[in-house]
Amino acid sequence: MTSKAIAIHHLHADRQNALRVLLTGAAVSFALVFAQAVPSEAQTRPVTFAELAEEVSPSVVNITTSTTIAGRTGPQGVVPEGSPFEDFFNDLENGERGAPRRSSALGSGFVISSDGYIVTNNHVIEGADEILIEFFPGGEEGVPAELVGTDPNTDIAVLKVDLDGLEFVEFGDSNDVGARVGDWVMAMGNPLGQGFSVSAGIVSARNRALSGTYDDYIQTDAAINRGNSGGPLFNMNAEVIGVNTAILSPNGGSIGIGFAMSSAVVTNVVDQLIDFGETRRGWLGVRIQDVTPDMIDAIDGLETTAGALVTSVPAGPAEDAGMLAGDLITNFDGIAIEDTRELVRIVGNSPVGKKVPVVVLRNGDLENLTVVLGRRETSEAAAFPAAAQEPEAPASVLGMILSEITPELTEQFSLSDATGLVITAIDPDSDAATKGFVPGDLIEKANREDVTTVAEFEAQIDAAREAGRTSVLLLLRRGGDPRFEALLLGDD
Repeated sequence: MTSKAIAIHHLHADRQNALRVLLTGAAVSFALVFAQAVPSEAQTRPVTFAELAEEVSPSVVNITTSTTIAGRTGPQGVVPEGSPFEDFFNDLENGERGAPRRSSALGSGFVISSDGYIVTNNHVIEGADEILIEFFPGGEEGVPAELVGTDPNTDIAVLKVDLDGLEFVEFGDSNDVGARVGDWVMAMGNPLGQGFSVSAGIVSARNRALSGTYDDYIQTDAAINRGNSGGPLFNMNAEVIGVNTAILSPNGGSIGIGFAMSSAVVTNVVDQLIDFGETRRGWLGVRIQDVTPDMIDAIDGLETTAGALVTSVPAGPAEDAGMLAGDLITNFDGIAIEDTRELVRIVGNSPVGKKVPVVVLRNGDLENLTVVLGRRETSEAAAFPAAAQEPEAPASVLGMILSEITPELTEQFSLSDATGLVITAIDPDSDAATKGFVPGDLIEKANREDVTTVAEFEAQIDAAREAGRTSVLLLLRRGGDPRFEALLLGDD
């Protein structure tokens, strides 16, 4: 971790954020750098992206969401009686207090069928009570959209507009030619609320994971910013190979590290949301862990760290198939397994009820099993009660990346005998950074209540907002020394 924290930002933008980023960007100076010319025969860059942009533009949409926020009922500020500003503040607060207000936000999406199905990010439309679609300039504007279904695990949502004969784009194979590291790609969307915009770059990396169970992100240096959320990432064949979702940035603006959820994940999710209004993921029914180098000599027949080591097998599909704790899953449905992340993603993309051949290494011998997959959404909670669940994935709250305490974080930040949530990264533009919070700080209480999970912390934030407060009181501990700090809540 560098001295200046770099945080993951979703690309969803409200108008105030857009204005702030634009004003900040205006103050940045740029230098013109001349590079040595490359011989024409060695240049593989497209001469222009104009034809590609013209072809796909009618299928890319702007999304505007509106949410009703309850009016504030608690005290909002203190002005001394008789102050010359008393009337001004009273008029200002009377316009907000007790009266609900509307909050608007912007995002992007793309049409995938002539009868009006649209794909975007879940976080673009989450909590919205009105969703309006604007098509490419010259097309329909302000078309209301119905929410078909969402999948928070992959941050994907499907909308539907009551229109027919729409131009649409198709998904490409994010694991094929055109999505390799170094291949040209084009992003399109509504950055910073400025309207339709195109940027181009290359695939910088593949198979990136941020924090989700099913993460399979394409990393690109094509410029994407807040407001690009839900927009498409195209290959040069006008196929969507990813959905722009997040950026890695110290200030919320593009620095050339953007992430798009791969079409290999998105297509399966979209099909299920259209068919069922929800996801129906395959479930194997095991707890697993990665193999470490020091395990190789301890496991008979093991030569590499490839595979997923089974740590427990509750009642479910794997137990019915004869799988045992200590088995090493080396192959699932004909696919060699490299690690636990790959196995989870492949199982989740498999149909419920499918009979799957599984190869396990047991006592030095390979065993062939056949598993009939269950459904994760309905079976996992019963097999693994909440008390035995793995720690929640890190989450971004109030400009802080928060994580439950793990052995790794305990060692990294010297957190022995500690309880609470660990701050692992901080947005330098956040109130937390202004107050001097740093990675490694421990949040023990919020609103004077103990917090040990991200869900408990978010519940206390919600309670503070419902009480009309503009800040939340936190008990922070650093190096054994506790102190209270109040963080501004904002309008999230």
